[in-house]
Amino acid sequence: MTEHQPQEQAGGIPPETLRSAIKAFKKRLKLTALDDDSRLGRSALSTGPTGVFAIKPPNQFPQEVWNELCRQGRLRDTGHGLYELVKLP
Repeated sequence: MTEHQPQEQAGGIPPETLRSAIKAFKKRLKLTALDDDSRLGRSALSTGPTGVFAIKPPNQFPQEVWNELCRQGRLRDTGHGLYELVKLP
């Protein structure tokens, strides 16, 4: 057995799919944050990081993928179908 087989069997989802899903999630989070930062109604005096921390994940991956990423500790389910990226120490 290789080191990838136990992970595949445990979650039933190939590691390539998980990598692709987390990459798509990060890209959507970045674009959502940029979109929020570029709003016209935003105050000129407010600076700093965006207020977007949780988003709805891309729908090209099934719910099982997002559940597995939460189980692995890479994402956190914040409720109402929203997920946030877990920052590793």
